[in-house]
Amino acid sequence: MKLISWNVNGLRAILNKGFMDYFQEVQADIFCLQEIKLSEGQLELDLPGYHQYYSYAEKKGYSGTAIFSRMQPIKHTYGIGIPEHDREGRVICLEFEAYYILTVYTPNAKSELTRLDYRMEWEDAFRTYLNTLDKRKAVIFCGDLNVAHQEIDLTHPDSNHRSAGFTDEERDKFSKLLASGFVDTFRHFYPQRREAYTWWSYRTRSRPKNVGWRIDYFCASERLVPHLQSADIHAQVEGSDHCPVELVLADQAIE
Repeated sequence: MKLISWNVNGLRAILNKGFMDYFQEVQADIFCLQEIKLSEGQLELDLPGYHQYYSYAEKKGYSGTAIFSRMQPIKHTYGIGIPEHDREGRVICLEFEAYYILTVYTPNAKSELTRLDYRMEWEDAFRTYLNTLDKRKAVIFCGDLNVAHQEIDLTHPDSNHRSAGFTDEERDKFSKLLASGFVDTFRHFYPQRREAYTWWSYRTRSRPKNVGWRIDYFCASERLVPHLQSADIHAQVEGSDHCPVELVLADQAIE
């Protein structure tokens, strides 16, 4: 089973930058999106063979997530069940027989860390939500988590310790999430790989120089580790300031 996650920085915009060519080429079983920046009714995609799920932010042109799945889930839900956290369309959960799959767009702490306090509240609420799901069946969650976890996950760690996405607070929350029973699948396969980034700043034209951050992830319940087959970063795929990331699970049944 192949899964893809991509922060597209505007789904309508990226349709003019080769999105459908990549979508057809990669042939994912489940394709997760973040930052779709859509309101309901603004876009209809013709994706034969895929079930489509969208979560919209109340604010127009902001945030939002989507999942396209070949398999029809038992159930789909939007948000984490807490109104103050569910106004920005940041989470979709698909429930299948043996596991849950979620796309998530974690709130950014913003410049000058103006939203860091809210980010901390979100982190605790989202971790509690994931842990509740994980008690029922295995969980795979992916998306733009807006945190570079380790120093090897960004080019300039020394100068970014109080930058949004690399504060001690954000990194500690991600460590706590992993410690609660999840694995960063890319680091499972490549624990020491450097210069493996998923986001590059448009403002500083960082991508040609590969001056970037790894802030897009696939994470999975620890009991799924025997089923993990490969993880990859599709850094060659352009169209957004993020690139797609991939997870492949072996075909044997997940219990």
